[in-house]
Amino acid sequence: MKTTDGQAVISRKTSAAPASFRTWIAVRQMSFYPWLAGILILLLWQLKLFHRLLKLELYQLPIPSDIWGAFRDQYDLLLNYMGYTGVEIFGGFLVGSLLGFVIAIPASLYPNGGRGGIAMIAMLNAVPIVALAPVMNNWFGDGVASRIGVVSVLTMATMCVNAFKGMTSIDPAYFELMQSYAASKWKVFFKIRLPHGLPNVFAALKINMTTSIIGAIVGEFFYASRGLGYLLSDQIKLANMPLSWACISLAAILGIILYFVVQSTERFFIP
Repeated sequence: MKTTDGQAVISRKTSAAPASFRTWIAVRQMSFYPWLAGILILLLWQLKLFHRLLKLELYQLPIPSDIWGAFRDQYDLLLNYMGYTGVEIFGGFLVGSLLGFVIAIPASLYPNGGRGGIAMIAMLNAVPIVALAPVMNNWFGDGVASRIGVVSVLTMATMCVNAFKGMTSIDPAYFELMQSYAASKWKVFFKIRLPHGLPNVFAALKINMTTSIIGAIVGEFFYASRGLGYLLSDQIKLANMPLSWACISLAAILGIILYFVVQSTERFFIP
């Protein structure tokens, strides 16, 4: 056993190094297995295993090499439409999530009356996209704004309900302590409600990100003249399945990228 202070510090450093190395290995393994599973699925798909299992033909389920060929041939068009749909997704996601959070703030400050308002906002989740798309098209035209409107309505209720739940499901002892200091409602909000509500807020953001993609893609099915959803709908009618699957693949990639953006932001605010 070391006896001097300097030797004790050196001993702690040497014992901490293997632990950090084991953590690094564990993180690498966690990211390695999903990649391995994805590559294995693509390989089995390319070898037509799923076609044999599900008795599908190539015109029903194109193999990855055909989808890549369609992507390579229409590279510029697909990336252009991906950016167009990305604006709709991200714009609607931001507007809807922000509105939902802003509505949840006064509801959490006055929870007895706020629960009624939250219940009314939650009813928006029952509105189908098929009904919402024509309404938004009538209000905002057939441009980007109408799909942003669709996505905003779809995401607002999820954020509102989750944020309200996170900012009100708190141990009463915290409020009793703040009352003993004569803290104002806003001080209680920033010191107690907001920190406790953050996990629910980020859970809602993750749900809203996937909902935004569905809302934007399906919204483009009806009145759009650009975007991945428009191209997907058009190419399915023409039975051009490789290009249709290229649209689906790009929408999935876009969703994964945006999901990781939300996850990285969560790690910043909730280490």
